[in-house]
Amino acid sequence: MKTIFKCKEAAKVCDKAQYNEASFLSILYFKMHLLMCKFCRGHSSRNAKLTAAIQSSNLKTLRPEEKQLLKKRLQQHSNTDK
Repeated sequence: MKTIFKCKEAAKVCDKAQYNEASFLSILYFKMHLLMCKFCRGHSSRNAKLTAAIQSSNLKTLRPEEKQLLKKRLQQHSNTDK
C-alpha cells in the first residue's frame, strides 16, 4: 500500500471505515491524507454526519418475505396494466 493516497482511494477508505471494514493501516494513511487535503476532510465530515443521521433515524426495513410479497404484487399489478 502506498503511503500517500489519491483522493479517490481516500474516499473508498472513508466509506469502508464508516462500516468498520477498513484496515488499521488504511485508516492511518487516510488520516494522514486528511491532514493535507481539505476536500477529503469535507467529504469525511459530510460522510460522518450522514452516518450519524442514518443511525439515529430509527429506520425500519421490510423482512425478506415482505419484500417478496411486495415484489409479487407489483409484478401482478404491472401485468394487469398491459
